[in-house]
Amino acid sequence: MTIYGVTGATGKLGHFVLDELLQKVAAKEVVAFARDPAKLADYAAMGVDVRAADYDQPEKLPAAFDGVDRLLLISGSALGERPRQHQAVIDAAKAAGVSYMAYTSILDAPNTPIKLGEEHRATEKSLAESGLTYDLLRNGWYNENYIGSLGPQIEAGVITGAAGKGKISSASRSDLAAGAATVLVNGKGGDIYELAGDTAWTMDEFAAEVSRQSGKPVKYVDMSEADYTQSLEQVGLPDFIAKVVANSGYSTSKDALFNDSGTLGKLIGRPTTPISQTIAKALGK
Repeated sequence: MTIYGVTGATGKLGHFVLDELLQKVAAKEVVAFARDPAKLADYAAMGVDVRAADYDQPEKLPAAFDGVDRLLLISGSALGERPRQHQAVIDAAKAAGVSYMAYTSILDAPNTPIKLGEEHRATEKSLAESGLTYDLLRNGWYNENYIGSLGPQIEAGVITGAAGKGKISSASRSDLAAGAATVLVNGKGGDIYELAGDTAWTMDEFAAEVSRQSGKPVKYVDMSEADYTQSLEQVGLPDFIAKVVANSGYSTSKDALFNDSGTLGKLIGRPTTPISQTIAKALGK
């Protein structure tokens, strides 16, 4: 029996991966890792083996990974700490005898101008040097990244950013989770999957779609990276996070989030979720 492990299972992507994985293999074949296993009680009740695993407690990770054959490393959320944390997971997986790993990286990791790419490149390098068999899941942005502030944006009639006319090939979390679960079960190692949505759109088109669905005039206002950073700080984002968000936005203007390979749709065997559908769900339609 092959045992499949999923790290970060309580995260925004992790629980979708578990749901997709449980459609492919039996619950007794799945191990879900989380800092707080109590948050996975529903999955434990289904028969999933729920174990404690903290990226910041590397000494405990080899025992946690014991018996796992194939492991999905979902990138952590602690910006600036991820290369160290991911290295701990890779080292522990190797020590525990894990035979295969998949890692959720960033779209076009070697070349992306998005500063967050540096941390993903570091982890890809660690995997390459580990001697483990692995595949890379280079994920584009989630549809859900764009709908968190729709209410205030519709009220103001303005969506701001620094994305210019850049094309965005986003997909839903459930789409990317389905891709991750598929590769975790079937991946052979040595492959790189550039995973993005089927249909690209611009922020002008996003604003037009929000306007159409809400019935209220909404426009996109483009800003410089510096001005966008300042505007984010003014609404309460910490300086570091504001810079990361603004840089990602500005990098979008260089098509850093565009990919027309169709790899994700082919991998999951269905079209990816259009941004219009995610907007409709956010608006309760």
